[in-house]
Amino acid sequence: MTTWTADQLSSIHNMLNPRSIAVVGASPRMAYGGRMLAAALKASARVNVYPVNPRYEEVQGVQCYPSVTALPETPDVVCVVVSSEQVLDVLNESHQKGTKAAVVISAGFSERGTQEGRDLQAQVTAFARESGLRISGPNCLGLANVKDDIWVSASSRGAEGLGGSVGLVCQSGASAFGPFLNRAIDSGIGLSYIISTGNEADLDFSDFVRYLLDDDDTKVIAGFVEGFKDAKKFIKVAKLAAERGKPIILIKIGRSELGAKAAQSHTAALTGLDALYDAALTQYGVIRVSDYDELLEVANLLSNSPAPAAKGLAVVSHSGGISSLTADMCGQIGLDLPVLNDAARDGINSVLKGFGWASNPSDVTGFANSDSFPEIMQFMANDPAMGTLVVASSGGDSQATQVIAQRDLAKEMPLAFLWTGSRQETAGLDMLKKASIPVFYTPNRLASGIRSLIDYHDWLGHRGTSGFPETTAINAEQQAAATKLAATSGIALSEHHSKGLIGKWGVPITRESLVQNADDAVAAAGEIGYPVAMKADVINLPHKTDAGLVMLGLKDGAAVREAFDMLKSNAAQAGAVGQGLNGISVQEMIVDGVEVIVGVSYDSQLGPTILFGSGGVMVEVYNDVALRLCPIDKSDALAMISDVKGARLLEGFRGRLAADIDALADTLVRVSQMAAQLEGSLAELDINPLMVLPKGQGVKAADAVAVFQV
Repeated sequence: MTTWTADQLSSIHNMLNPRSIAVVGASPRMAYGGRMLAAALKASARVNVYPVNPRYEEVQGVQCYPSVTALPETPDVVCVVVSSEQVLDVLNESHQKGTKAAVVISAGFSERGTQEGRDLQAQVTAFARESGLRISGPNCLGLANVKDDIWVSASSRGAEGLGGSVGLVCQSGASAFGPFLNRAIDSGIGLSYIISTGNEADLDFSDFVRYLLDDDDTKVIAGFVEGFKDAKKFIKVAKLAAERGKPIILIKIGRSELGAKAAQSHTAALTGLDALYDAALTQYGVIRVSDYDELLEVANLLSNSPAPAAKGLAVVSHSGGISSLTADMCGQIGLDLPVLNDAARDGINSVLKGFGWASNPSDVTGFANSDSFPEIMQFMANDPAMGTLVVASSGGDSQATQVIAQRDLAKEMPLAFLWTGSRQETAGLDMLKKASIPVFYTPNRLASGIRSLIDYHDWLGHRGTSGFPETTAINAEQQAAATKLAATSGIALSEHHSKGLIGKWGVPITRESLVQNADDAVAAAGEIGYPVAMKADVINLPHKTDAGLVMLGLKDGAAVREAFDMLKSNAAQAGAVGQGLNGISVQEMIVDGVEVIVGVSYDSQLGPTILFGSGGVMVEVYNDVALRLCPIDKSDALAMISDVKGARLLEGFRGRLAADIDALADTLVRVSQMAAQLEGSLAELDINPLMVLPKGQGVKAADAVAVFQV
């Protein structure tokens, strides 16, 4: 499902904001059913809670009912804590009662890894589709409306007073209500909702994220996901999140490479699954992090910070060593600590009176705990080059109070505290937490968080202006060429046919002629101009150099004749005879360009992907490539180019002329449109090498291979 209906979102709303809850399988024992009821009863003054279990007349002091259909009202949400074999019966009863939402805690489904478990889960999915009763789970720990203290969860841990603006969505219930909740409590990070999605028989991770995009109390969405049921649906959610200006911070686990498939192109061989997800998340503004603490700290920073007005970072501390280490960590990650302007420097010096260090970072020694500290912070904040203010110190009651006060006094800007004292010294630390001042405990984590904050708002500003690129309509000539070649599905097209294909999308190719005899080869070489390259034009043999099917730098007719005979012989030895050999291609030699690779591969989850990398055989040695989902726009293309270390050669190196980066970016855009238009048809494409000529002279594809889907 890639669209969201009002009924679907309404069902999720009922799960998270219920006025009545039924707990089927409620029990006096503090197992799952007992814990679920106990958690729900915490809100019994505001929410009607109904235990359901035919074995009891009363559970935990509340009247118990034999079935859902026997309840005095239709519950907003039914919580199912029974054996897996009974789940469908309970869901049917709930549907008969008119309930639109169910949370299935019960395990014993696909997570068991058995066919029986998979079949049972498939029945739950089918039931949800047919009935319209939407389901979270099975095999989850439920959900919590933290801000309103309503817990539809089988977790034994609550968090009264932890309400905030970070919405947490996890596929793993044990992670959501375990380390994430524990760390949020320890760090004083406020949550709006906690959602565990479990096996996702019906509603999945993206569905709940989509709901949170409409929730005014949720400013930032934090997620933990092992794999997406529908990656394209998540990309759609990410686009919508950008439109709403809501950051998504994500732990995406499963850092494994694609299996050893029979890749017929460099691109397919170089495109790792995790690298592809990493690129896709970055492309659509999702901030990827690595662990529990980082997820919560970055989410807290973004939820409590405006967009920085400038990229500069101002750091003030009581210690020169702490200042220097913080500055070093920030510098390593590419953050800028501008020199203070005269007004800031003179103002701080007027306070320090010869003590400390009025610079950026600023070492203000004991003044960090003086009544003058807010004034020092104000001088730094007033410098127009500074977009974010960091206080790095061991804290204390007095200093915490001053920092909190400064949040109101300073111009509107992000403010973060690097706590260097003991976490057992809770007084000042607790004050900062309660005031929603983002707190970090290590300089590198602080630097990473601020980098994410700045990069996200930079990205958001660009996307707000340009929007996301859309797939354009394919023209008749392009469609005819693709349809004709698609009949060869599963076979690597010859270079001649591959170049003819990309030429339909405006990719410049080398001047060349396909010949059948040596005399025609010599004539073609004379017309093209020496030196020339010659290649055997063969199908299903993409790596021609390895088979001796490429001859370069041929300077005269004699060399062309000799090369023609050798290429024919090598082609025969390689098994390229008859229909496998289209002829011998005579091509112009490109001698003053920079080699790069441009390619396309197809992922069943994410769709067509474009790759750009440094050219030649070294691309496979260093894997120096950049990836994006198709289509891309020119700004994406330029970003891809800047991501590749070897692309520095394009800027001019040791006397070489700067290359035509603008034309290269345009070519990347055209290839991405081709891939998007031929989605489901084009499996792989290599343009390797694509020669990037000196600035103003464009690009030319010197070789190419395309493979259509089987």
